[in-house]
Amino acid sequence: MSTGPASKIPKLGLNNGVDSSKRVMDGGGDHETGEVFDQGEAIEMIDELQTKIDEVNERASEEVLAVEQKYNKQRRPFFEKRAEFISKVPNFWVTTLVNHPVFSDFLHEGDTEALQFMTKLEVAEFDDVKSGYKISFSFKENPFFQETVLQKEFRINESGDPVATSTVITWKNGKDLTMKSGKGTKLAAGSKRAPGVPESFFCWFEDSDDAGADELGEVIKDDIWPNPLHYYLDDEAIDEAGEEEELDDEEEDIDEEEEPEDVDEGDD
Repeated sequence: MSTGPASKIPKLGLNNGVDSSKRVMDGGGDHETGEVFDQGEAIEMIDELQTKIDEVNERASEEVLAVEQKYNKQRRPFFEKRAEFISKVPNFWVTTLVNHPVFSDFLHEGDTEALQFMTKLEVAEFDDVKSGYKISFSFKENPFFQETVLQKEFRINESGDPVATSTVITWKNGKDLTMKSGKGTKLAAGSKRAPGVPESFFCWFEDSDDAGADELGEVIKDDIWPNPLHYYLDDEAIDEAGEEEELDDEEEDIDEEEEPEDVDEGDD
């Protein structure tokens, strides 16, 4: 005899110690046919089907990865050719970075001056795109630091954890932009500074904690690098200007439509 209502039937799972051969009848069923079903058997079937779904998802993930690798190779020569033309435009990269609504939050006045010497930005995804990517900033000789290339690399280590490594910047005397006036504290890894706190973008190269949630790295890789021209031209402002112009045209059209037509007043 049952000792309680159907709602107290224990849940069945793969590893809960319940013998899967024991069926628990919950008294449920198809209300139209009157057929009573076995809840335990239904759950086992759901689990089997979920395993098959997971297998399909895994195959899909592998195929997506293969497609991404294929098109990364196809994009590469276009990126290289684009870099040649970008090098002919003065201050292209500093303008692009300053115009970007997220990246600009990581800059202070001294950073902008240093970025005036920047000549190239490059993002290289590894052949296994799941394993990581590398961001490189190239500079001509400048009064701030010795290096001509600053890099930050994001990888998945053997344990499956994200890690980041960066160029150690050799600052010239009195030019260390990472030192905050007064306290000399550093920017937290990949996160925005509090409003009004004059931290330097270059602190980003010194932070390797929480590499799997590096906001700035993701912004550079996924937004700036694919189409820097959008931010160099400040397309948002251009779009807004275009929308205003279209709105003016629409208003003119409406005014013209609303103008009363001349009516000939004849004699009664």
